[in-house]
Amino acid sequence: MRVFLPLRRSGARSTRLTIGIALLTMTLLASCDSSGADLTETPKGAVDNGIVGGQQTSTEPTGGGTVTMAAYSNVTNLDPAKTPALGATGGNEMAAIYDVLMRYEPTSGKFVPHLAKSLTVSSDGLQWVLQLRDEVTFSDGNDVTAAAVMWSIDRYTNANGPGSQLWKSNVASAETSGPRSIAFTLKQPWTEFPATLASGYGMVVSASSVASEQFTPIGAGPFTIDQFRPNEELRLTARPDYWDGKPYLDALRFVGLTGDTEKIEALNANDVQVGFIRSSEAVQRARTEGYPGYIETVPLASVVMINNRPGRPGTDVRVRQAIAHAVNLDTFNERVDKGAGLPGSSIFPEWSPLHGEVSGLEYNPEAAKRLLDEAKSDGYDGHLSFLGIAAAKSQTTALAVQSMLQAVGFTVTLELENSAGDVTKRLNVAHDYDLSYSGISLPAAAPVNKLTSALNSTSNNNYLAWDIRTHAWTPCSLSFRQQLQTRMHVENCSKNFRAW
Repeated sequence: MRVFLPLRRSGARSTRLTIGIALLTMTLLASCDSSGADLTETPKGAVDNGIVGGQQTSTEPTGGGTVTMAAYSNVTNLDPAKTPALGATGGNEMAAIYDVLMRYEPTSGKFVPHLAKSLTVSSDGLQWVLQLRDEVTFSDGNDVTAAAVMWSIDRYTNANGPGSQLWKSNVASAETSGPRSIAFTLKQPWTEFPATLASGYGMVVSASSVASEQFTPIGAGPFTIDQFRPNEELRLTARPDYWDGKPYLDALRFVGLTGDTEKIEALNANDVQVGFIRSSEAVQRARTEGYPGYIETVPLASVVMINNRPGRPGTDVRVRQAIAHAVNLDTFNERVDKGAGLPGSSIFPEWSPLHGEVSGLEYNPEAAKRLLDEAKSDGYDGHLSFLGIAAAKSQTTALAVQSMLQAVGFTVTLELENSAGDVTKRLNVAHDYDLSYSGISLPAAAPVNKLTSALNSTSNNNYLAWDIRTHAWTPCSLSFRQQLQTRMHVENCSKNFRAW
């Protein structure tokens, strides 16, 4: 199909403790490799990224038909200002409806114009000019003008959409400079500014979407909504008047399946043609069965998340450190991922280009017991709740964490919801949890934006209520964002993560 769909994993979670396993995340296509190649062998110390498995050699597209994707979770809201519009958590679906001003190009490692015609920056990095394409329309027939894009951007900011705090702290002004031109003035250089125009801020919502009391998803993307049943199914139909030509597909369907095993079985039965899976074990199985797909391995793909909000046990640094010391990552990897994961406690693992020499907290049950006893002596009752999904893999994860924490003296209650969407609501919106298992997923394209939102934000992206401004982050507390933007001094900053 012509349209770019960002089927890359980019969850928007943050964590206080870098406990966890970086997983191979794979988007699977329902066809098998017949080459006989060994798809499971990976060089020691290396990780796979990009297209894997046997691919069709024909480049001629076939028109018509419907592709069904088993997404990571069911989308319950299609307003990018109300829900994280990032890859697996609604980004795929909403990009098809709204399109994006910029998109990430994996081959070049750069953000390139898409709905936009160009994006240029001044030599001092403070002035950015966005030029829009001509003759682009919304699905309601209205033109996508600079004024329309500015309305969408202002609405997103005023609604405190995910990432808006980062935008407000960096963007001094944004205003139209012509019928199809917008000028952005920054407060300081921001090298990852184009990345913001590839997600929520870059998904242009038509003003007609709010013409009535109920929000109606209307955008400039290649598809429009045919049927939307929250938590069940989203069906989209192709636009014949899309600016880049009518998509080859007639329709797209997004359905939610709870577990990775169910997704592979659905692929085997051809009930779905594309599946998004996170589990390392499931990825290995899919590759063994010969499925081609796209893999992206990212730091902090899966981590134990600790709520730092007032009234939660995680407010106490001793409790957080006790949790970190109590979790044996190698044991966790064997129990949950059959040894196929990439366990580690560093923010940037050895295989990451941003890897430093500083390690995270090590498994130390005696230290965990000592810290927990200290917290209990000050009145803490030792109880934690663990939020997860009522699916086989998620239950195994919850039980593994529960057993290791209880071994050092915690009392852990499991709270398992029916779907990833239900967990996302409690995690992202209600912030109703003590512990959970999710991920930040630091993309190589824009790790600074993700870390900044996670650690210094009042937006919904900061699920843990962590704020670096209220903690001792010497020597990088005053320039954390700027230092990371230059991809330098990561080691100095990483040293401070150990105090979490």
